[in-house]
Amino acid sequence: MLKQFPGQNIRLHLVFLCVSILLMFNSSQSHVIGPSEPIVAVVGDDVILPYYLDPAMDASYMTVEWSRPDLDPRFIFVWRDGEELESKKHPAYQRRTSLFIDELKHGDLSLKLSKVKPSDEGTYRCFVPQLFNDSLIQLVVGAVSTPAIQQLNAGVLECESKGWYPEPEVLWLDSEGNLLSAGPTETLRAPDDLFTVSSRLTVEKRHGNSFTCRIQQTHINQTRLTHIQLSGTDGF
Repeated sequence: MLKQFPGQNIRLHLVFLCVSILLMFNSSQSHVIGPSEPIVAVVGDDVILPYYLDPAMDASYMTVEWSRPDLDPRFIFVWRDGEELESKKHPAYQRRTSLFIDELKHGDLSLKLSKVKPSDEGTYRCFVPQLFNDSLIQLVVGAVSTPAIQQLNAGVLECESKGWYPEPEVLWLDSEGNLLSAGPTETLRAPDDLFTVSSRLTVEKRHGNSFTCRIQQTHINQTRLTHIQLSGTDGF
């Protein structure tokens, strides 16, 4: 049997009391609450990553850290002692991130990201050190463009669309909505990470005179269509 010293029980009670008080304090504090689903943004637009303290409390003089764990440096916006710490920000986010300063007193920690780029896609973390609490959000970035069909020669159509992200799928359909077999899709990726896609279709009279080119990107749930109606003088 272990021998207990006179002050041992007192120290144990003090440790237990401190831990209990800390747990009670944290349980009564606000928590960072964000969306449960990914946020989808379109290239070139502004997007808001919504985060709030629940229950609401004044966060004006709290430290609020927005970061991307995969970057170095990881911070994209840091609010401390009532002002932004520009020196902490990753160069790719200079002059593109901000908080709604007037809403901080209502517990609104939402981040505005301006002029979204394909490289902005990823996981974002909002952390409030004073509350020992953080939350993650996934940003999905997409870009879309309307396709165009042109007749290359008798019996051959080409569909092209520039400015997609991520890389989309190109489909051809007849007037009844049936899928048609086409050649392989050609894909080019520009320096801005946007994709240009094109596909050629060889048609026969049995296909009819009406054709649709459908370009779709299921990751961002976007689809664009264009149609062409051929006459009997088009050589088909």
